[in-house]
Amino acid sequence: MIRSLYLAGPDVFRPDAHARGLELKALCAQFDIEGLFPLDQDVPAHITDPGERAAWIYDANIGLIERADAVLANLDFFRGPEPDSGTCFEVGYAVAKGKPVFGYIPEHGSFAERIRERHPQAIGPDGVLDVHGWNIEEFGLPLNLMLSVPAPLVVGDACTALVHLVRYQHAHTFPDTD
Repeated sequence: MIRSLYLAGPDVFRPDAHARGLELKALCAQFDIEGLFPLDQDVPAHITDPGERAAWIYDANIGLIERADAVLANLDFFRGPEPDSGTCFEVGYAVAKGKPVFGYIPEHGSFAERIRERHPQAIGPDGVLDVHGWNIEEFGLPLNLMLSVPAPLVVGDACTALVHLVRYQHAHTFPDTD
């Protein structure tokens, strides 16, 4: 049973990140799920060294993932034609821990189609390779296979993903995460 969700995604970088976190947590509460947002915990004021602050944030986020029954991940493109790298790590960590992960993206299409549509400047002149001559993954999946295979991906927003998560939860038995 999913009672708590770690809310992964680049939302922590938004100018209104704290308000966005409250919005996501309120949305989770509508489904009787506790939302755990990375900015729920403030770095203690006495930790001023950037490296120490980064380590504290890492440990705090890992602690929230450990505490959560599952992860809800905003896997939209971020700063280019890929999801946020920190979010990708969090998804991988949760999958390695055996936690269910649900992701959401804003539009339909394969990974290559989505890149061509939203980031045409990243595509080479042949439309098959990127501007550096590297292959663009094309398995018909909406993201790289390492994200698409282990995590059900929903087209829509966090609310749409939560609706699917609840439906999925009712149709499947999850291992007890306590």
